[in-house]
Amino acid sequence: MSETKERIKKVIASTLDLGREPDFNVQLGEIEVTSMEAVAFFKLVNEEFGLGLDIEDFAKFQTLQELADHIDAQG
Repeated sequence: MSETKERIKKVIASTLDLGREPDFNVQLGEIEVTSMEAVAFFKLVNEEFGLGLDIEDFAKFQTLQELADHIDAQG
């Protein structure tokens, strides 16, 4: 697993109660989290990776893999 995915997993562990390992290929809309949890997750991802994305930008990512790919493309 890439370093980016490992770091995303740590953010997930601190913000989302999935009860399982995250699947990076599942549609984000299928992950059962509250909107408050999702906002907290994206805020921490922004901080962790030094991104300047707003919530509308995050809505463009369909999966965690797309988010990881975007982060990797920035570095």
